[in-house]
Amino acid sequence: MRLEGKVALITGGARGMGAAEAKLFSREGAKVVIADVLEEEGQQTEAEINETGGDAIFVRLDVTQQSEWDAAIRQTIEQFGKLDIVVNNAGIAYRNSIEDTTVEAWDRVMDINAKGVFFGTKAAIAQMKEQGTGGSIVNISSISGNIGQDTVSAVYNASKGAVRIFTKSAAVQHASDGIRVNTIHPGPIETPMTADGRANAERIGDYTVADNTPMGRYGKPEEVAYGALFLASEESSYVTGSEIIIDGGYMAQ
Repeated sequence: MRLEGKVALITGGARGMGAAEAKLFSREGAKVVIADVLEEEGQQTEAEINETGGDAIFVRLDVTQQSEWDAAIRQTIEQFGKLDIVVNNAGIAYRNSIEDTTVEAWDRVMDINAKGVFFGTKAAIAQMKEQGTGGSIVNISSISGNIGQDTVSAVYNASKGAVRIFTKSAAVQHASDGIRVNTIHPGPIETPMTADGRANAERIGDYTVADNTPMGRYGKPEEVAYGALFLASEESSYVTGSEIIIDGGYMAQ
């Protein structure tokens, strides 16, 4: 198994891509910490993993609160003794125009999508350095962090762009500690976060996102999870500061 003996903490792990990552990592031998504010869904994902022979715990984590990060790391160490992998997956979408974006909305998107990744990366680095064993941090950005779009708000683009360049800086600064830091940039994926947009194609004009994707469909959460698995595993031991784009060809146009 590709993650045998590893311990992974996954934010936004209750549902969507985070849950897919948690389940896949467990099948590949990792002990998994499901971190989320969605307690009912998180506990359900925990139960599903444990019922199939895995080893998972749910911890409540608001990624915008540094004290809650400290508590989540502490619970991880108490339960499993170490931390090898962190996937900063938690995030929210936003679709208003710049003119309609309030300061409060800007702050909320940046707090969850960018500051949450900063807190998670910072906490993971501190723990991994203390252990002295290195580790892998996978930050979930988006193709929205690489390009401008009229289908999402500029604040969403800005938050995901921040994740992209922050990750490269963290990778350069901590390569000597044996800590690898990389990003994944999903395109349109079938998750609860995209459900509204998928149901209301008229909101983005006369085409759907799937119509504008060369492969002609939304991606599956599991297709992103396999990218995260590669970056979390020793198969990517010479990969840091890099980005994997999983978008059905969207950015190739």
